[in-house]
Amino acid sequence: MKQPQEQSWGEDGLGGSVKMAVPCQMVRDRFPDIDEEIFQYVEGVLTSTEDFETSEDVYDAIGGLLVDAVGLEKDGEIRRLCGEVMDLLTTTNGALEHKTLEAPVQLAQMAANMELDEHEIKSVWSRERDDALKVDQRKLDKAEAKLKEKKEKRINTDKKESQPPIILEMATASQIVSKKDRALDAKGICNTKDIRIESFDVAYGDRVLIQNATISLAFGRRYALVGRNGLGKTTLLRMMASRSLRIPSHISILYVEQEVTGDDTTALESVLECDIQRKTLLNREKEIQSRISQGEQDDSLATQLSEVYAELQAIEADKAPAKASVILNGLGFNPEMQSRKTREFSGGWRMRIALARALFSQPDLLLLDEPTNMLDMKAIIWLENYLMGWASTLLVVSHDRHFLDIVPTDVLHLHSQTIDMYRGNYENFLQTKNERQKNQQREYDAQMQFRAHVQEFIDKFRYNAKRASLVQSKIKMLEKLPELKPIDKEVKVMLRFPEVEKLSGSVLQLDEVQFEYTSGNTIFTSVNLSAAMDSRICIVGENGTGKTTLLKILLGELDPTKGHRLANRSLRIGYFTQHHVDQLDMRVCPVELLQNKYQGRPTEDYRRQLGSFGVSGDLALQQLASLSGGQKSRVAFALMCMGNPNFFILDEPTNHLDIETIEALGEAISRFKGGVVLVSHDERLIRMVCTELWVCGDKKVRCVEGGFDEYRVLVEKEIQATL
Repeated sequence: MKQPQEQSWGEDGLGGSVKMAVPCQMVRDRFPDIDEEIFQYVEGVLTSTEDFETSEDVYDAIGGLLVDAVGLEKDGEIRRLCGEVMDLLTTTNGALEHKTLEAPVQLAQMAANMELDEHEIKSVWSRERDDALKVDQRKLDKAEAKLKEKKEKRINTDKKESQPPIILEMATASQIVSKKDRALDAKGICNTKDIRIESFDVAYGDRVLIQNATISLAFGRRYALVGRNGLGKTTLLRMMASRSLRIPSHISILYVEQEVTGDDTTALESVLECDIQRKTLLNREKEIQSRISQGEQDDSLATQLSEVYAELQAIEADKAPAKASVILNGLGFNPEMQSRKTREFSGGWRMRIALARALFSQPDLLLLDEPTNMLDMKAIIWLENYLMGWASTLLVVSHDRHFLDIVPTDVLHLHSQTIDMYRGNYENFLQTKNERQKNQQREYDAQMQFRAHVQEFIDKFRYNAKRASLVQSKIKMLEKLPELKPIDKEVKVMLRFPEVEKLSGSVLQLDEVQFEYTSGNTIFTSVNLSAAMDSRICIVGENGTGKTTLLKILLGELDPTKGHRLANRSLRIGYFTQHHVDQLDMRVCPVELLQNKYQGRPTEDYRRQLGSFGVSGDLALQQLASLSGGQKSRVAFALMCMGNPNFFILDEPTNHLDIETIEALGEAISRFKGGVVLVSHDERLIRMVCTELWVCGDKKVRCVEGGFDEYRVLVEKEIQATL
């Protein structure tokens, strides 16, 4: 019989196997009585060295099985063993160690020895073992699944890191400015506070948002800027705030966009600090007083101090703290909160402080972008009343229909890359716009009919010599007619929620529920709430009264401290919150977002789902970072409904949505066959859809029988009581 040819391997051959044999032998030596199958599993696991970065990784892979086999009392010994194994697998600098064989491995000799010793080899299954030491197959499968999950996590992390970065396109503005205006600005002799921005363009990246538009803002009037999501309302405010569009330099501008920085300054002090003149005079007073107290002999110090006092009296500096306190109180800050440090507040409350600073400082032009998003109903009603008496110029973007009917004196309508101006509030704007569009359509139809009649005459007698002069005059007449364009009607927004099967009876119920985050800190108690498939429940109340906590208990994310939550086993809840919108992966497009969450479906399904929420065409392929706030919310709705829920829990769903989309949302909720519980401050949406109104407050959740009208009366009485 011909012997196999002898071959040898160096360190790239069997070195890995020998290296693995050493850690496996350590396990075998330390725990010799453990089942052979566990050793085989350990050997297989330790072969994949790339899975381990620390001793904890080794413990996660094999520690659980070893603890089950030898007992929990040896957990410390097992952890030390895992550390020793990791030390063997790595060198001193942390890199994987490659061991070199001391001598070549003679496979021919090994094969011959195996043939000679074949009769001595016994089956590992013939050995009698203690049942306590036998491997638990379920735990083995669990450990393998854990390893597989870790590998997938590493792959997904690598994939995530390889994704394209967020591409933030720059907004740009251009404008034609006359030499006269430039000269007036340069000389500083223009004192008017009226603002006129003529012939300007605004673009975002390559996309033109506004073209050849002109707006006029009269001092002391309040303007609302309205239009569909994604047309450039926020971008226009930013261009004005940065003075990329020409605004006279003597006009002060304040744009409330970012929250105040959290530091040790109290909320009240933060508001007072924005009055630069008052702050400068007070610092000057302290400086002079200090010099006098130190005995400095300067006769002018008393005169300077008198001048400072006179200026402080002229600006009514002594009334400033009371004024700031009234503004903060109106925005929901009680006396204790006003003395709290700004770093102790959440982002939403710091945005309120930023709004309070803007209202306190009273700039010549105040720019507000969705100011009601961060406010509860009580604060919104207070803000409406406060802005009604605003003395300087106000330009506000808002989706709150009631707010727009109360506050503005004029409306700027952004559409079709242009801006039209209307007198009156939003209700007047709608009526005037509809009448204007009807008149324009009638004028356009009449001209088209006239053109067709004249053209018919021209075509009939074009080659008639006797009427040649008349034909030419008709042709010239057509050329001189003004060119009218057809009315560009905005497409009606449609949102489509999934069709669901009806479930009978109560599908979600809270029974005598009490909740505490910490012992003694009761959020609410004795809550009894029942929802069916036809329920339309709206939850209102001041911020901090437990509205979102109540929603999380309904979801099952939080367990009641006392009482019970009962839910139908067929219930599939869709949860929408602004927090989810903010956590979307901004690096991908909407189609990719749905693909990542719900894999294995045709691309047409994802696009159809997005189209159901107004995200269609190129918009579905744009990076999420480039979409407006309202467009991102629509994507979040599409993502939520992809799982075909039959019950909705919605937390402030109207944030960033335009008025038309809010109307469409209300209509979609009305058509939806499942149940709905929502938290909202949008009065129009509440009136459209809600049949039950629940109020959170005083550690209770109670139903208001008179609906929203009764609740608004109660809130207005509370506001009057604080004045």
